[in-house]
Amino acid sequence: MKRLSFAHWETKAENHAPWEDAFSLFTGVTLVVIGVAICQHLGMVTGGVPGLALVVHYLTGLELGLVFFLLNLPFYSLAIIRMGWTFTLKTFVAVALFSVLIRYQPFVLDFSTIDPIVGAIAAGLLYGTGLLVIFRHRASMGGVGILALFLQDKFSWRAGLTQLVIDVAIILSAFTFSTAWIVLLSAGSAVLMNLSLTVNHRGDRYIAR
Repeated sequence: MKRLSFAHWETKAENHAPWEDAFSLFTGVTLVVIGVAICQHLGMVTGGVPGLALVVHYLTGLELGLVFFLLNLPFYSLAIIRMGWTFTLKTFVAVALFSVLIRYQPFVLDFSTIDPIVGAIAAGLLYGTGLLVIFRHRASMGGVGILALFLQDKFSWRAGLTQLVIDVAIILSAFTFSTAWIVLLSAGSAVLMNLSLTVNHRGDRYIAR
């Protein structure tokens, strides 16, 4: 009998069935929405375009989902150039779904009694896990990650460092409208989010990727 190797069972993103992509994008975006909603309730910010959208939301009062959707529009052309049409279309679906779900989240889930420290931990882990699910299906939440990859191709800037600098700038901007304690919680939550990705999103360690 022919023995099956691990290579036989290896699953790559391009082999996912359409229903698997759809279900996983919904799952990942839902987790990200809950994480960002906790940040919004506590007055925190986070990294990436969701964090930037929170900053604009706090400063202007504009609806968070709408701000997030509009901020992502300039990045789709970069996504097509760098990642291709399939990635871009999946990302557009994820962004649109986030914009809708975050709009109606307050009607179905209430965070009025959540402790700030517990909330910061939960937000970071939920956001990071949601991104992990989305990344595994060759999509993203748009924005900063795409820009970082584009700048790496164009100017040889390290994508990870570029994204880190942008995320730090977003979080530090919270000093303009919030307290040092909230900024500290935001930073801790963002660290947990990135640790979730660093520990789990490694193609050299896991069979499915």
